[in-house]
Amino acid sequence: MSGHYDVVVAGGGVHGAGVAQAVAACGHSVLLLEQEAIAAGSSSRSSKLIHGGLRYLESGQLRLVRESLHERALMLRLAPELVHLQKFFIPVYDHSRRAPWQLRVGLSLYALLAGFDAAASFGTVPRSDWAQLDGLDTHGLRQVFWYHDAQTDDALLTAAVMRSAQSLGAQLAVPARFTAATLAGDEVRIRYLQGGSELECTARVLVNAAGPWADALARCITPAISVPALELVQGTHLVLDGPPQQGVYYLESPRDGRAIFVMPWRTQLLVGTTEVRFHGDPAAVTPGPHEVHYLLGVLRHYFPKYRDAAASEVRGAFAGLRVLPAGGGHAFHRSRETLLVPDRRSRPRVVSIYGGKLTTWRAVAARAMAQLAPSLPQRRALARTDELELHPS
Repeated sequence: MSGHYDVVVAGGGVHGAGVAQAVAACGHSVLLLEQEAIAAGSSSRSSKLIHGGLRYLESGQLRLVRESLHERALMLRLAPELVHLQKFFIPVYDHSRRAPWQLRVGLSLYALLAGFDAAASFGTVPRSDWAQLDGLDTHGLRQVFWYHDAQTDDALLTAAVMRSAQSLGAQLAVPARFTAATLAGDEVRIRYLQGGSELECTARVLVNAAGPWADALARCITPAISVPALELVQGTHLVLDGPPQQGVYYLESPRDGRAIFVMPWRTQLLVGTTEVRFHGDPAAVTPGPHEVHYLLGVLRHYFPKYRDAAASEVRGAFAGLRVLPAGGGHAFHRSRETLLVPDRRSRPRVVSIYGGKLTTWRAVAARAMAQLAPSLPQRRALARTDELELHPS
């Protein structure tokens, strides 16, 4: 596959697929290069949640929470077969770091930012119903709050976004591995490997949406472009038997206070995630034994039935990588805002996407499109991405 495109996107995760959809919806030609398969990386290894980010309120990330809740509402409307509301439970114990009044204030603000829509309701579980909460430990339990967020199949959602982009004219090359790009005048010359051959195409703009590989990809561009200080953070999830029947449990790690989710996933239980700095080849990411021990410890702390060795047998595990701005302190407290970094031109030839949440893929694509616009010719728009329905097949 060769030729000239308005935009070439490198990376077939949810952000790359989202940009391809946004570009095609605006009437532009676009080619997406994916080295392995759609959603082969982080976009199939997330916590499977479309959520507003309740915990981000504590760090004052109100804009991110408001945007996430808006996107959650859109996904519930546009992709009802892929995104569904789920009841979440937050138990508060004598040893919990957050008092009931703090959670009530946080949930009230969460509902306000959601616009008090049907998904914004919350409340408490009566003590008489605690026994129905999937064996949750009630020793020292003071109160249990409930609220709503949404759950999805991240890989199926990403594939649906890519199919939507293709229905609008986007082209897909997979497997196709980006190797280099050269900025020359008003175009970008892009080289990639496909089917054992090195091919070349040109574009007005290159979008670097390579996720954990974005830093390495950016360093294969000449002349050199600015690359921010970044780090990779590994998140591991475990799969066990015995899915919770009532909903998702939003727990506080007794060791360090981190948020851990215990949730139903297909016919099993999913627990995660960790946040551990990662160094090395992103393709080699794998759950570490200390992470497995950590997550099992949280699960057993809150659900005594998993203290039995047979009940807590791990049936599967997966690890993904999150891109965060480099900095001191624990990754848990770092901003989750997506970084969109254009090259230093009034009409950018490269825009790189670093980080991001599964929930906000469409909004990130819209912002990326706004940065690309000065470099692109006028075209007749074909659709609006906030109106495009997404289906599982």
